[in-house]
Amino acid sequence: MKFKTRLQVTFLMIIILPLVLTCLAFCGIGLTLMNVQRGMPIFGFGSYAENMQEMVEITEKAYTVLMEQAEEDTSVFLDKEYLDRVNQDIARKSTYIIVRKENDMIYAGNESAAKALFSKLPEYGNGGVSEESGVYYDKYGKYVKQIDFLFPDGSEGSVFVVSRLNALISGNLLLDMFIAICLILILTSVMLTKWIQTGVFSPINELNVAMQKIKEGDFDYALQTDAKGEIGELYQNYEDMRLRLKESTEESRQAEEKNRELISNISHDLKTPITAIKGYVEGIKDGVADTPEKMDKYIRTIYNKANDMERLINELTYYSRIDNNRIPYNFHRINVADYFGDCVEEVGIDLEQRNIRLNYSNMTPQDTMVIADPEQMKKVINNIISNSVKYMDKPNGRIEIRILDESDSIHIEIEDNGKGIAQKDLGKIFDRFYRTDASRNSAQGGSGIGLSIVKKIIEDHGGYIWATGKEGEGACIHFVLRKYIELTTE
Repeated sequence: MKFKTRLQVTFLMIIILPLVLTCLAFCGIGLTLMNVQRGMPIFGFGSYAENMQEMVEITEKAYTVLMEQAEEDTSVFLDKEYLDRVNQDIARKSTYIIVRKENDMIYAGNESAAKALFSKLPEYGNGGVSEESGVYYDKYGKYVKQIDFLFPDGSEGSVFVVSRLNALISGNLLLDMFIAICLILILTSVMLTKWIQTGVFSPINELNVAMQKIKEGDFDYALQTDAKGEIGELYQNYEDMRLRLKESTEESRQAEEKNRELISNISHDLKTPITAIKGYVEGIKDGVADTPEKMDKYIRTIYNKANDMERLINELTYYSRIDNNRIPYNFHRINVADYFGDCVEEVGIDLEQRNIRLNYSNMTPQDTMVIADPEQMKKVINNIISNSVKYMDKPNGRIEIRILDESDSIHIEIEDNGKGIAQKDLGKIFDRFYRTDASRNSAQGGSGIGLSIVKKIIEDHGGYIWATGKEGEGACIHFVLRKYIELTTE
């Protein structure tokens, strides 16, 4: 749920829930008090029952006094002072008296209330001096007891003892409603606090713990939630950030490992020719090369080792530039048959001198075109063939170059019959500085990054490369380039 919706719901709950609960409490308490008033015992309303009993006792006492007076002397019901004294004793308990002569009210302890009730009072004859009677007026909340008598002049008279039960109910109702409202407000506060805590503060606290884990470098602490709105988006953003940081950290770690490996490999590959150069120079200084033939051999070896170092440094520089995308490509449309025909003719002379036979076959149409950088593609072919020559262990070496047609792409295969590649090494030969010989013996020359340069160039051309072969039988390098297809408009 969104924060805006949550705030709106909270606002409505603060208003509506207390009102609804207050109305229910008012109705419940009111009905309960009415039942108690009618004599039904209700648990929890004992104090009200006690007040009710006290009021009944006062009413009965006043009724008894007035009945005795009616038997002795009815003239006192014409004495206002006497009636005031009697009314004053019972008025504090919400009880008063009414005196009626014939059809006229000659005294009322509470005139305003008596006027509303007077016309409803029972007629003469419903309450004799020796008879107890009572009438309850539910509409007015009054309980009335009647005493009938005759005035000294013989006229009919009645005295009524009226108890106002509604006053007692009102007082108890106010007290109970006050307690109920307090409980309702507490309940509403607890419910809203729990709801806000569950929906807002708990997720934020959990997110705070997760961020602390990130701060400590723990990127495996995941947050899962089904919540919608801002909380769900916040959790999802955290997960995206966590995964991105984890990936970035892993990439940084791998890059750091590769850099350490690069430095180690450079140190190793440079150490070998430097050690050889130092050894031959020391031999010259010590007089070991004591003949012109030995001196020429030592100097020629030193020169070759220096060339190896220069070639290694040049390849490292080139790889660094191409790896950082600092070498601009000059892409052109080139004809496959013409381009690869020239390449084969160029490398064929060198292979012939090394007693390696070169076979070439092009199975693509003569007008097949690709988009490529001619210079960089030539480097690809030269590096692959140089690698084949380097690991050629047969007296009659053979290298085959085949160009196959595959609908919207061309498939180039460069295969040799050299020492081959073990299955465990097939997926690694394109890694920089990887060599299949564990001792990294550089007697055969090479820097170990030739095929990694090939892979980078092919991928930059939008193609892909892989290797196949068996150990002792030879190896085959495959790479695929997309054809150039000119769109025609009808």
